[in-house]
Amino acid sequence: MTPEQIKQAVEALIGVDRVRLDGEALDIYGRDWTKIHTPRPRAIAFPRSTEDVQAIVKFANEHHIALVPSGGRTGLSAGAVAANDELVLVMDYMNKVVEFNAVDRSVTVQAGMITEQLQQFAEEQGLYYPVDFASAGSSQIGGNISTNAGGIKVIKYGMTRDWVLGLKVVTGKGEVLDLNKGLIKNNTGYDLRHLFIGAEGTLGIITEATIKLTRTPRNLTVMVLGAPTMQDVMEVLKSFQSRMDLTAFEFFSENALSKVTAHHQLQRPFDTVTPYYALLEFEAENEEVMDTAMQVFEHCMESGWVEDGVISQNETQLRNLWSLREFISETISHETPYKNDLAVVVSRVPEFLKEVDTFVEETYPGFEIVWFGHIGDGNLHLNILKPKDMDKDAFFEQCHHVSDKVFTITQAYGGSVSAEHGVGLVKKDFLHFSRSLEEIAYMKAIKQAFDPNQIMNPGKMLDI
Repeated sequence: MTPEQIKQAVEALIGVDRVRLDGEALDIYGRDWTKIHTPRPRAIAFPRSTEDVQAIVKFANEHHIALVPSGGRTGLSAGAVAANDELVLVMDYMNKVVEFNAVDRSVTVQAGMITEQLQQFAEEQGLYYPVDFASAGSSQIGGNISTNAGGIKVIKYGMTRDWVLGLKVVTGKGEVLDLNKGLIKNNTGYDLRHLFIGAEGTLGIITEATIKLTRTPRNLTVMVLGAPTMQDVMEVLKSFQSRMDLTAFEFFSENALSKVTAHHQLQRPFDTVTPYYALLEFEAENEEVMDTAMQVFEHCMESGWVEDGVISQNETQLRNLWSLREFISETISHETPYKNDLAVVVSRVPEFLKEVDTFVEETYPGFEIVWFGHIGDGNLHLNILKPKDMDKDAFFEQCHHVSDKVFTITQAYGGSVSAEHGVGLVKKDFLHFSRSLEEIAYMKAIKQAFDPNQIMNPGKMLDI
């Protein structure tokens, strides 16, 4: 079908002025944050309800039209890129609160709700939604669930998966499933809800989610500490965790810090320059907790694991210190980074980072590396910046070879080639580094069961 025929047919199903074919829309809604693949969608549809989505999926099955769900488009694995003439389903208008239950401390929202809006809604109810990351102001709940997003609070609160009580989905067949229905306990066989969490839209499209909320943290306080080595950072983590509960434990390199402070006119946390920095957050509920934190800090200083540090005194200082970490990704985006989102068990982070560093520096001495990540859960973000005098295509071609070696190292450490951003197009060829051939075969069988005509985000994660 031609784009105009698709427009007419879909608008007959979901209403007029809900499909766009103009170049601006095709470019905006056909891509995500990745820079590797050029968007080439056929048309852009804007459903408003589960019924709209179901109608479009049934239409797509009948006419063998591939679909790509599009949320906040903040992904980094090209999971939302429409590069092969697909029909894109934009969830922006499916952003309402469906139901709130104060007793259950749960809220049901449409999949297009922006993460930050859910956080704000929870706050208005005196509650808290803890899954948080730098793109919370534009990412959407459906996308978060589809990639099982993690972010900066995983060390205490876990991944998105841990907060999903129920899902409403439209499968690749066009069937509507209401999964788990908000229950905490439901031992009645396979929990299909968890198949759709992290499936990247390859099994169906999430249209609603019931989300668990929790109490608001009390008097959050942040420390930024400068450490000579990554092993020292791990000693700091171990020392603090042995004495108190942390809500976050992040790290970034001096290279990352210098770029952020220059680009955003932010102040350095202290004058001392160290190779690595740890940012840790905790609830200072009383003076005893603060006294403990200072005792651990002094112990780390005396042990040589920390060379300098600072602690937030108010909400403004807390936000400024967090900015040093959260602004990294946006800052380096201007330098055409090749990004890898990796994970190993926490205890092996220092040796893993060192081995990757050594390989890149020895093999590609002109490449600049920026490290940061969620060290408390073993998730490292490796960013390689394009040299100014190198062609973009040539750079990405070389980085493809870098990835092959980096993922071989990751496999040797029993790690994951995608800790939280998903597989998409970017990591698809490397899935075997983290999943066995038997696992991949079962994943393909699951895909076939839910999407027999292969219309749901085809080419992402798996080739069938």
